This record gives sequence, C-alpha cells and structure tokens, in this order.
Amino acid sequence: MQPFEYTANPGRAVFGSGSIKKLPEEIKRLDKFKPLLLSTPQQEEQVRALEPILKDASITPAGLFSEATMHTPTHITDKALKYTKECGADCVVSFGGGSTIGLGKAISIRTGLEHVCIPTTYAGSEMTPILGETAEGKKTTRSDPKILPGTVIYDVDFTMTLPEALSATSGVNAIAHAVEALYARANNPIMTLFALEGTKALAEALPIIVNHPHDTDARSKAQYGAWLCAMCLGSVGMALHHKLCHTLGGSFNLPHAETHTIVLPHAIAYNAPKIPEVMKQLAGVLPGSDGDAIRGLNVLLAKLKVKRGLKEFGMKEEDVDKAAEIAVSNPYWNPREIEKGPLRETIRRCWAGEDAKADL
Repeated sequence: MQPFEYTANPGRAVFGSGSIKKLPEEIKRLDKFKPLLLSTPQQEEQVRALEPILKDASITPAGLFSEATMHTPTHITDKALKYTKECGADCVVSFGGGSTIGLGKAISIRTGLEHVCIPTTYAGSEMTPILGETAEGKKTTRSDPKILPGTVIYDVDFTMTLPEALSATSGVNAIAHAVEALYARANNPIMTLFALEGTKALAEALPIIVNHPHDTDARSKAQYGAWLCAMCLGSVGMALHHKLCHTLGGSFNLPHAETHTIVLPHAIAYNAPKIPEVMKQLAGVLPGSDGDAIRGLNVLLAKLKVKRGLKEFGMKEEDVDKAAEIAVSNPYWNPREIEKGPLRETIRRCWAGEDAKADL
C-alpha cells in the first residue's frame, strides 16, 4: 500500500424522508434563533414553506434573500451581506443547489455565521470547504476549512420534483467529483471507497430517475451517491476536468451541471493513457462499460438523454481557441501534462457534442 494522509472534514449530515422537520432542532443545536433563509428566485415559494416549521418551534426567520445566482457573482453577495446585517441574522440556511449553497458559503466566510444547508440537487457543494466566485467575468476558487457548512439536511422529498434533465446533469456533475478523486494527487484508500461507491450508486439510480422521476428508492440512492461524491470533492484536489469546467463556465457563462456532464468523458479520455488502474476501477462500477470506462460514460450519458455539445448552450466555435488559451495559462497539477494541441481538440469535441475517444 502507498503511504497516504487523510483528514476528515467535520460536517454533520442528517438523512431521511421528512428530515426537514429536524431543521429547528439543528438550528437550536447551534444555539441560534434568527436564521436568514436563502434561495434562488425560482425556489422562493419552496423556501417560504420552511417558515411555519421554524415558527412552530419558536424560531422566527430574520428574513429571506432569494436572489442567489449561478457562479456566485460578488455583486449579489455584497447585496446579500448588506441584507444579512440589516435583518440581524445569527445564522444562514441555504435551500437549493450549488448557486444558493455558494451564496451561503460566501456570506458565512465573510461574517463567521453558522451555515445550515438543505440541498435539493446532487451538485455536492454542501460537503466541501471550497467556494467559487465570479467577479467581472472571471471565476476564482478558494478553499478554507471555515467555508465548510456545519450541518446538511438531506431530505429526499425535496429532490422528488427535480426535473429529469436537471437530475441527470446534476448527478453526472457529482460523478465528476468522484472520478477526479480517483486520480487526485492526494488520493487515499478512504476516498477511493467513497468515489467508487458514489459513482456506482448514481450510475445505477440516474437512468431509473430519468424514466421514473418519482421512484423514491432511486432518488434516495442518488442522494446517497451524491453525498459520497461530494465528500471526495471536499477532501482531495481536482484536476483537468474541474479546471476546464471552471474555465468554460466562468468565461463563457455556460450552465454548471450541463458543462460538467459534457466535459467529463472527454477529460477522462484525455487523461486515460496515464491512469490505467483508475480506468479499470471505474469500468467496474459503470453499467454497460464492458471493461472500458469511456464506453461506460458514453453509455450512461446516452441513457440519460442529455445534451452532449457546448454549442447547444451558446458556445461559439471561435471560443474553442480562447478556452484552450485560458485553460493552459493557469498551470495546475494533472496526471497527464497539459498540452495545448490535444487540449484544444478535447475542447472542440466538447463543443461539437461528439462521443469521447481515448485517441489523443
């Protein structure tokens, strides 16, 4: 066995159908009584439904801020911070996916307020000490143990209405965290267990959800898988896949989960020559792989009926060169050296929506 180091992140997770009823109890555990509720404009009504649950337990929300936005732009964070101070909140409760949880983290790290998350997607931001923010069109990422939310409530009931298409892309986004953890520089046996189990759970559950969105067992399995994958993202460094997605998302305003879904098989194909053992492990947990992980990912995306080309989300062909320039301008660790030619072709295939192939 190779030497390794493992540091467990100190977050608390509460699982189960109906576990939202434990929200007041979890807030009181932190000795807080005036939570600021956060959501996107689309989920404002859902988050308002938490108010009676809190009031029944003698907790009065300090307010509701419902302007959370993709890529956590700093001008929205500044507005939310002003509101947080004005309403006298003593903690934040974020309800939603990566956009809302990102805003909760941005407020928490700037104010020191405790952060409770109620995820409604499979994105996984809730289990990580990582915050990605956008200012003037540029996305920057930082990591700090204080960014990690203290409590996460995983109530499967809130994922039952997640549209099939978003369930698929959000789930593949989670798988991406696990896949990159398998070949991360700081990988360890614990993360490998989490990564393979998380990928297996999601790869089995997502095709069922796409065809039977109200299947509670599949939804529960997907949420469990997403939690495991998120712990991978929160514990070890990421490489080419995540760097590419940040470049594409932040620079061309492409949707987060959809970009991850499109890029994943291509990023793995780029790295394949340098990670033969990981490719074998991955093939073992992807149904229909026939011993080939890239085939397994292509099969999974076909079953999920997702869009495969970045051009379908507004990226232009001339942006391919610009994206390649940005991606090579920031050096970062990756199992295979970052070479501009093969990387440009990888991005072009992502743009065009082609099946991934390990021939670069």
